[in-house]
Amino acid sequence: MPSVRDIRRRIRSIQNTGKVTNAMSLIAASKMRRAQNAVTQGRPYAERIQEVISHLAAQTLDDGGGSHPLLRVKPVERIGVLVITPDRGLCGGLHSNLNRRVGQFMLEQQVPVTAVAVGRKGRDFLVRTSQDLQAVFTDMPERPDLADTTAISSLVIDAFSNGEVDEVYLAYTRFVSTVSQVPTIERLLPVAPAELTAPERVGYIYEPDTLGVLASLLPRFVEMEVYHSLLESIASEQSARMVAMRNATDNAAELGNDLTLEMNKIRQDSITNELLDLIGGQVALEG
Repeated sequence: MPSVRDIRRRIRSIQNTGKVTNAMSLIAASKMRRAQNAVTQGRPYAERIQEVISHLAAQTLDDGGGSHPLLRVKPVERIGVLVITPDRGLCGGLHSNLNRRVGQFMLEQQVPVTAVAVGRKGRDFLVRTSQDLQAVFTDMPERPDLADTTAISSLVIDAFSNGEVDEVYLAYTRFVSTVSQVPTIERLLPVAPAELTAPERVGYIYEPDTLGVLASLLPRFVEMEVYHSLLESIASEQSARMVAMRNATDNAAELGNDLTLEMNKIRQDSITNELLDLIGGQVALEG
C-alpha cells in the first residue's frame, strides 16, 4: 500500500499537469477563434470560385474550344495525394483519424500513389508506412497567407501538368464545429466541369477568350483550394486541441480528488490503528 507521502507527491504532480493542460486549453481557445474566423470568411470565396471554374470549364466544352492542361482527363496510371496534417500532437485523434483515412484511400487504389506531406504528423505516417513521399512542408505558420502555400500549389500544378501524376487528391480535416472535425479527401485535379442545365447554358462572351480566362483562373483556383484546406486544418487542430486539453484538465482534477480521498482513508486508518495500540497498551497496564 502506498504511503501518505507517496500519494501526496502524486497529487502534487497531477495538479501541476492539470495547470499545464489548462494553460494549453486557454491558448488553443484564443487561437481557435482566429482560425475559425479565417475559415468562415474564406469558405464562401472558395466555394464560389470552385463554382465559377466548373461552370466556365463546362462552357468551354460546349463551345468546342480547346482544353486547359489542368482540365485534361487522362488515363489514370499514377495518383498524387496532398496530405495536410498538424505539426504537433496533443489534439486528440485528429491526425490519427486523417492518417487512417489516407491509408485506407491508398490501399483502395489500383495504381501507384505518390504523396506530398504538409505537416510532421502526415510525414511521419507516410514514412512509417513506406509510402512514395515526394516532398515535405513543415513549420507552416499558424496564421498563414496565400503566399505561404504558393510553393505547395506550384509543386502540385507542375506534377500534374508534366504528367508525373494523372489525378491529384487533397486530404485534410474539414472544420465543422468546435467538437466536430471530419477527415476529407477530395479530387483537386483535373477540375471537373459542371453539368449545366439548359437555362444555365448562357452564351457569355469572355475576353480575350474562354481559354485565356481559364488559363488565368485555374492556377489561382488551385492555390486557393490548397490555402483554404490549410485554414480548415488549422481551425480543426486548434479546436481539437482545446477540447483535448480541457478534457485532460478535468481528468486531472477528478484523479486528484480520488487520490485525496484515498490519502484521507489511509491517514484515518493510521490514526485508528494508533488509537487501538494506545487503548490496548492501557488495558494491558490496568490488567
